[in-house]
Amino acid sequence: MSDDAKFEDGREAPLNLGVLDAEDLQVVSSLTQDGVFPITEMTYARGQRRFALLINRFRWEDEGQGRHAPERVQSVLAFDLVQNVATNGIDRNDKDMILSLLSVGFEPGEDGAGDILLTLAGDGAIRLSVEAIEATLKDVTRPYVAPSKSAPRHDD
Repeated sequence: MSDDAKFEDGREAPLNLGVLDAEDLQVVSSLTQDGVFPITEMTYARGQRRFALLINRFRWEDEGQGRHAPERVQSVLAFDLVQNVATNGIDRNDKDMILSLLSVGFEPGEDGAGDILLTLAGDGAIRLSVEAIEATLKDVTRPYVAPSKSAPRHDD
């Protein structure tokens, strides 16, 4: 005998994804596309070799958009085994700057090492030199209604 499904069984759980290869990174790229974050929510802990962002990501995976307004959620996107961080097109002294993440990609080097490239709107970029791909994407708040009350638009 099986129990009937409960309402709670159908809820969407927060994301908590591990990333170990370029294919996983493509999934994370699609889930974080159009994520926004203040420049102050970007940190590199050199001693721990960890780079992390606290982003407000659009919930692309949300299957309930027909039942409620589009949502965002705060998520930590963290990369481990980071040897160096370089930025381009970002004024790191502008503490009021809001950045928008367009994509996350990987440029392979030798023996699993390479560069993770975070491409930002407005020609900005963050390059992480890594020993190997090791990252996580974890939702850390409950979803909230997107301030725009609409999904991000892409003009092709």
